[in-house]
Amino acid sequence: MSPRILTRLALLGAIAAGLSGCALPPVQPWEKGELARPDMLIQGDGLATRFNEHIYASKEAASGGSAVGGGGCGCN
Repeated sequence: MSPRILTRLALLGAIAAGLSGCALPPVQPWEKGELARPDMLIQGDGLATRFNEHIYASKEAASGGSAVGGGGCGCN
């Protein structure tokens, strides 16, 4: 296949994928209750998360920056 045909196919696929995402119906009010359950949270238990962040900050002697690897103490 020529690069021109592949480009057209890729463009058609991207357009089809973009348009199919618009076809989904909005979430109904009675369905939102399922998404609001505590076990559906991304970060999990809020108290446990806060406790773990406190311990991490105490070990690293800094707050925030928990998204990077390694540690301030030199023990990766």
